[in-house]
Amino acid sequence: MPRLLISCGEPSGDLYGAELVRHLRQSIPDLDVFGLGGDRLQAQGARLVAHVRDLAVVGLLEVVSHLPRLRKAFRAVLEEVDAARPDLVVLVDYPDFNLRLARQVHRRGIPVFYYVSPQVWAWRRGRVRGIRETVSRMLVIFPFEEALYREAGVPVTFVGHPLVDLVRPAPDRAAFLRACGLHPERPVVAVLPGSRSKEVGHNLAALGRAAELLRQRHPELQFLVALAPSIDRAPVERAFAGCGARLVAGSTHAALGSATLALVASGTATVEAALLGVPMVVVYRISRLSYGLGRPLVKVPHFAMVNLIAGRAVVPELMQSDFTPERVAAEVSALLDDPGRREAMRRDLAEVRHRLGEPGASARAAGMVAEALIQGKRP
Repeated sequence: MPRLLISCGEPSGDLYGAELVRHLRQSIPDLDVFGLGGDRLQAQGARLVAHVRDLAVVGLLEVVSHLPRLRKAFRAVLEEVDAARPDLVVLVDYPDFNLRLARQVHRRGIPVFYYVSPQVWAWRRGRVRGIRETVSRMLVIFPFEEALYREAGVPVTFVGHPLVDLVRPAPDRAAFLRACGLHPERPVVAVLPGSRSKEVGHNLAALGRAAELLRQRHPELQFLVALAPSIDRAPVERAFAGCGARLVAGSTHAALGSATLALVASGTATVEAALLGVPMVVVYRISRLSYGLGRPLVKVPHFAMVNLIAGRAVVPELMQSDFTPERVAAEVSALLDDPGRREAMRRDLAEVRHRLGEPGASARAAGMVAEALIQGKRP
C-alpha cells in the first residue's frame, strides 16, 4: 500500500491538499495518507497528526508566540514519519514549517515534492539553495515561478492554479442575495476581512468604519461580509453594525460573484475575486513591529497577488499605514462612481485569470505525485 505524508499548515493549503488527494485516489484507491491538515484533508481520508486551526498564524511576532505549539506539531509529524515511513512527502506552502520538515525528511532518504511554492520571489530568496538540496520537484501554481526555479537548478513544473477549477459564483445571484436579506437591484460590496482570527482583528475596525463612511456617501449601498467558518461572528457584527451589513459563512465565492465590487484582505481571496472578475480594493495590516521587521526583506513592487501576477497595479492596494477608513472609502467610491473604470479592471482581471493556466491543476499535480509513488513502490 503506497503511503503519503502531506503537510498543509493553512486553510488554503488544506483546500489544495485535499483536492490533490481526491485526484490521487482515482489512480491509487488504497493510498494511505497522513500528516498535517484540516477538515477538508480529513474528509479525503487523511489521518491528521495536527490540525491547521491550531497552526495558521501571520506576522513575525505572531509566529514567535505560537512557537511551542508549532514545535509540538513538528515533533509529532516527524515521529509519525519515523513510525509509518512514507514513500513520498508532499509539502503545501507553509514555508517556515515545511522547509524545515523537508530537511529532516530528506535526511531520512524520503523524496519530497513541494506543491505551492514558498514566496521566495518576494523575500528570503536564499531559501532556494535549501530547496535545491532537499526538494525532488517543485509544483508551482504561478507562471512566473517556473523560470526562477529552473534557473536555480530546481526541478520544477508549472501545473496551473487549483482555484481555476474550484471558484464558481452562485447559480442564481438574485436568489442568493435575497436569502442573505439583500436587494438584488441595489449595489453590493462584498467584504472579505481575512481567514485567520489575528488578521481579521487587525483589519476589522478600519473596514467597519470605511463601510459606515461609504453608506453615508451612498445610502443605497449594501454590504455582505463573507467569513471563514472558523471566525467568531460577534466582533464582526459589532464592527459592521453601523452599516447594516449582512454576514455569511462558508459562501465566499457566492458572495464575491454576487457583488458589484469587493473589499478584500490580501491573500488567496484576491485570486478568487480575480477568477470571478470582481473589481476590488485590496487591504492589509499586521502589527507595527511585525511590519517594521519584515518590510525591509520584501523585494517585490506589489503586495496584492493579483498585481504580482499581472506584473503591474491593476487593483488598488492599501497596506499598513495607507489602510485607513478614509482611503478605503475614497477608493471604493471612485469605483462605484465610474462604471468605465470597473469595466477596465474586469478586463485586467480577465488577463490575470488567463495567466493562471488551464483547468485541471490539481489533476496534473496528482498525476506527477502518483507517478512518483508508483515508481517508488516498484521492486
